[in-house]
Amino acid sequence: MNLTKTELVASIASDADISKSAAEKSLDSVVANITTALKKGQSVTLVGFGSFTSKNRPAREGRNPQTGEKIKIASAMVPKFKASSKLKSALN
Repeated sequence: MNLTKTELVASIASDADISKSAAEKSLDSVVANITTALKKGQSVTLVGFGSFTSKNRPAREGRNPQTGEKIKIASAMVPKFKASSKLKSALN
């Protein structure tokens, strides 16, 4: 079972005793600020939760699985997440 954004917003609103609209704006702001920081090459650390970083994945050569033809895959920035030990221990 997956937790959807709507369910997460409802849970935040209930826990923080705020409207769903305010909770959604807050969640959207957190996501936008993490995204902006990663685009700038910065890392975001949420103590007790984990760290978000971005990494450059270099260009490489791949193959088209249908034809076997060689293709060039461009370099790209990719997000990384490392869970904190506190989060890891909460799951076990």
